[in-house]
Amino acid sequence: MARRKILFLPNNYYHIYNRGAHQNNIFRNDADYVFLLKRIKKEVIRFGVTVIAYCLMDNHYHFLLRQDGDIEISKFMQAVFNVYTKAFNTKYKHSGTLFEGPYKAIHVDRDEYLLHLCRYIHRNPLEAGLVVKPEQWHYSNYAEFIGKRNGTLVDHEFVKMNFGSPEEYEDFVMNYVPAEKTQKELRHYLFLD
Repeated sequence: MARRKILFLPNNYYHIYNRGAHQNNIFRNDADYVFLLKRIKKEVIRFGVTVIAYCLMDNHYHFLLRQDGDIEISKFMQAVFNVYTKAFNTKYKHSGTLFEGPYKAIHVDRDEYLLHLCRYIHRNPLEAGLVVKPEQWHYSNYAEFIGKRNGTLVDHEFVKMNFGSPEEYEDFVMNYVPAEKTQKELRHYLFLD
């Protein structure tokens, strides 16, 4: 197995994401989402990982994680997703690979990127047209960020330090218009389309 080119270091942030092989669903029902979230809750303690932001979608996932200790995030991911894949394969009598390949990992080394990434992750179900408000999607920690749910997979101190209050974060997420959307609307108004 090839080694990753990325170094996982204590007190650093990482964007971890992957999708189902052939873009197939990796979650088929509520029980699948809940199973994975329970596994994550168990393993964050064991591996010294803090979940900053997450969103589980039908055929992909995004995590923004902080490695708090010396145990690499790769060990955490292996522990979580080996168990999930085995459970999924057994439950659905599935064989072959569940994921497109090894998960992708990007070191997040700039504050601006870190904050934008939180918003990007939480807006996933909104951008996909699955909800009108991000808090309506049960499989992200956006509701915890804005104080509308008491889940444990959130770092409230991170939210307070970077956004001031839950209301400020909600404003940060909801009043964002992606650049490509703005450009498309502008082109329409200028009759360039």
